Amino acid sequence: MTRNALSVLRLSLIVVLVLVIVGYSGFQASKIVSGPVIEVFSPSNGSTYNQALIEVEGKARNVAFLNLNDRPIYTDKEGYFKEKIILSQGYNVIKLDARDKFKKYTEERIEVILKEY
Repeated sequence: MTRNALSVLRLSLIVVLVLVIVGYSGFQASKIVSGPVIEVFSPSNGSTYNQALIEVEGKARNVAFLNLNDRPIYTDKEGYFKEKIILSQGYNVIKLDARDKFKKYTEERIEVILKEY
């Protein structure tokens, strides 16, 4: 190979390496930029129940603090949570809120109804 071809090959490899590093950094930074995320599996919004004790299940990502009706709850290593709560008669609002280590905040509200039991 000529000296010019080696220079072009070397420059191409450096450009590819820089693009890979920038792409990976952007992918990892997207988790920080997006802030906390709460995904609720159960109960679904608008559900009706006949028993007062229900279980709230879901997954939280990128959170440092997670609360259920202003009470701290905890997740496992993968971010899943499962908590039992007692509903009041009639209309209930279940509030899940989360904050990440950069103080970004998100909130999910689930409305459920407890019929007479």
